[in-house]
Amino acid sequence: MPSALSGGRDRSWVLAAIRRIEADFQRSSDTHLIPLQLPGFPGIDLYLKDESSHPTGSLKHRLARSLFLYALCNGWLREGSTVVEASSGSTAISEAYFARLVGLPFLAVMPESTSPEKIAAIEFQGGRCHFIDDPMSIYGEAQRLADKFDGHYMDQFTYAERATDWRANNNIAESIFQQMRLEQHPVPTWLISSAGTGGTVATLGRYVRYCAQPTRVCAADAELSVFFDHYRSRDPELYLNEGSRIEGIGRPRVEASFLPAVIDSMVKVPDVWSVAAMHELSARLGRRVGASTGTNLIAALACMADMRERGAAGSVVTLLCDSGQRYARSYYSEDWLKKSGLSCHGQRAAVAASLDSGRVAAELAASWQTAGELAVAQA
Repeated sequence: MPSALSGGRDRSWVLAAIRRIEADFQRSSDTHLIPLQLPGFPGIDLYLKDESSHPTGSLKHRLARSLFLYALCNGWLREGSTVVEASSGSTAISEAYFARLVGLPFLAVMPESTSPEKIAAIEFQGGRCHFIDDPMSIYGEAQRLADKFDGHYMDQFTYAERATDWRANNNIAESIFQQMRLEQHPVPTWLISSAGTGGTVATLGRYVRYCAQPTRVCAADAELSVFFDHYRSRDPELYLNEGSRIEGIGRPRVEASFLPAVIDSMVKVPDVWSVAAMHELSARLGRRVGASTGTNLIAALACMADMRERGAAGSVVTLLCDSGQRYARSYYSEDWLKKSGLSCHGQRAAVAASLDSGRVAAELAASWQTAGELAVAQA
């Protein structure tokens, strides 16, 4: 890691870099909050926070901005230093954007299975890609390359929860509450986010506590991930030998930024149901969304079903994480889905029926796992 700042030249460069990032933020408008009409859930309003409209096309734009400001203010970046990140795609795209904004080279370390569209997007932003076979070696390889190039390893999985200003500064939670002010149910009953680093979920959980809101926070997890089991057991040594098939979320090990104590409930979603929900939601919106958004929608269904069972009215807000345009050769390719065991025509029909009727299809309800408050309510 670079040494602390020294000399006026280093300080001047850092201040100029921070100004560029803040100026870029001032040029950006907030992301839209989309209501999704679901007649089967009267009195329950569902909203999607559309993070795909960021300049780099995903929720990770917020994280990358926070990580760069955190690194700059801590004296970890200097003029000419190489920025290195371990990322399966979206974070790397966003970090490449900010690296180019401040004039630094960027290198992404990623699994070979990363979608060609994401690789192209990183390179479009001026970044370079370094591929590895073993997903678990991504961390050590990123640090090795940072040391080799005398650069800085951003380490999103450690710093995501602490780099974001969770009290204010237009973080995603504050933005949601501001945008909900004139809605029928302005204070959400549930906020729902899938977990990649865990940083977004940590921001949501901390913010509602800081503002003394009654809102509950639900984290959605992918099939090949340890977060759900860690939430239940608090075992920090959990480990998988393979990575998640839902790009951007789920981890094979417990990450430092995943904070179970600020989460009220979790839903673990089988991958085939995430993909099915992705396809159904895309049809209803008239545009493609990514598979992690499908994971969020299934978790939102679990929360809404619980509210309906209790006769509760209110609002539920979840995230549209990124655009499906990045997955034309994977989640939107029938051949790829068949080869991956994720062909989902029957599951999509069940998701559609659940959304329209307000009664969750039996096969869907039997597929997910719940923990925390939802598990208690459904016991």
